[in-house]
Amino acid sequence: MYGVPAIASVSPGAGPIPRVPMQEPTNLFRFGEQTIWSTQLYQTGAVANTTNRIFSTPLGQTGQGFARALTIGETNLKEGGRVPAGVAYDVFGIATEVALLSNANDAAGGTFNQPIDTAADIAELLNIIHNVVLRWDFTQTQIDICPVLLAGAGGGAFGSVAVNAAGANSGQMNNGNGNIWMYQKHPVALPGQTTFAIQLAAGSRAAAVGANNAVGVRVVLLGYYKNVIEIG
Repeated sequence: MYGVPAIASVSPGAGPIPRVPMQEPTNLFRFGEQTIWSTQLYQTGAVANTTNRIFSTPLGQTGQGFARALTIGETNLKEGGRVPAGVAYDVFGIATEVALLSNANDAAGGTFNQPIDTAADIAELLNIIHNVVLRWDFTQTQIDICPVLLAGAGGGAFGSVAVNAAGANSGQMNNGNGNIWMYQKHPVALPGQTTFAIQLAAGSRAAAVGANNAVGVRVVLLGYYKNVIEIG
């Protein structure tokens, strides 16, 4: 009959319809998708057999290979290595970006605006992709995640570079092709106030960063916050 709500049918074997509580709830969970990112700078020098901890230096402080304080482009952590108190953060994806600084010495200034469009610069990109591994660092416990090759890279370097009649390069290579696949099925939970970091660990066959380059590696965690809101 029009104007009368229909009664939902129950499939055979589904069991009884759950009872609706008579009392009002005293708290609710609030969810919100958010990314957390942090960056390591490899300045001119050796990469092989090095281990660097990121997500440990917050906004406004110096560290992770940088000579100048980290800004919002390098990280959005307000407190190094910590999820905010009272909030849990579940990671369902992880991505890695490689970029070149315009000055090999961060103390002298520089911006992340350099195209990766020459053989030497492309080699810097491939060096990180093929030799650096991501690893969770929970102070007493380290857990391997995956090579940079698989953290949102989709299998390697992508893009194109062309040389015009004047000999100038156009275009660039990057590692952003492909889907972010880590933790989509089983997210990693970071409870509130958990101390964590991610290590960038390089193997013995990694090449050194060239004399005129500085390479930034930004790792982005994709996830969602959840916290409890008291309403009663």
